[in-house]
Amino acid sequence: MTELSPSFSPLVPPRAKGALRVTLGAAGRLQDFRAEGSLRALFPRRAGTVEAVMINTAGGITGGDRFAVTAHAGGGHLTLTTQSAERIYRAATGRGQVSTELSIADGAALSWLPQEVILFDGSALKRRLRVEMAEGAHLLAVESVILGRAAMGERVCQGQLHDEIIINRAGRALFRDALRLEDDMHAHLARRAIGQGAAGFATVICAAPQVEGQLDAIRAILPKTAAASSPQKDLLLIRMLAADGFALRHALLPVLRALSPHDLPRSWSL
Repeated sequence: MTELSPSFSPLVPPRAKGALRVTLGAAGRLQDFRAEGSLRALFPRRAGTVEAVMINTAGGITGGDRFAVTAHAGGGHLTLTTQSAERIYRAATGRGQVSTELSIADGAALSWLPQEVILFDGSALKRRLRVEMAEGAHLLAVESVILGRAAMGERVCQGQLHDEIIINRAGRALFRDALRLEDDMHAHLARRAIGQGAAGFATVICAAPQVEGQLDAIRAILPKTAAASSPQKDLLLIRMLAADGFALRHALLPVLRALSPHDLPRSWSL
């Protein structure tokens, strides 16, 4: 038997870290771009918008991982999306953390359109989205979550999701939202007053001049498991539940198309 040295300590699993920064100048052209660690981005040619497709080369997120995205639209239209749905795997220790900081100048537009987050059993995620926008800026944002893969019969019997959204317009609070979902998530969403058995949910936010005028048109295309409101001037809010990931995306697509200044990223096709 080999005796270990007193200085020996168990190996600590490597943690993924990544940071991404994208900036459009006043002319609506890419002015600054920086990628670090496990975050990368591709820029497909698109008419009317600068599109950044974010890629997590770590292949997913688990406990202790840290990712940060910073983007500024000084002019034109910036679209941020992901190459695929982000998988949140079982966390042995700690939580994965994702922080997004967006800013939009007057007259500019930014679309935050990451694909769905898929939570696996035992996963733990803390996510924060903060937006600072000028009075005449345009924001379209979606955050969507799927509990496991329905086709694989997966259930999230143990997990953590802490979600926070903060949006300020011209230095004033426009929208605040916080979600804390823990333990047996499928059981929580099965409750009639919470999710009525849904395994997917999403929040869509559109903040733009006179967007409240689209409220009736948006309500007309929503499924029965979704609702839309205009809690403040120039703000439209949609909440959505769905049985699985396919149903969620099927419901989201017409809403996002109606509110987006330009065509949606190809990665959002069904």
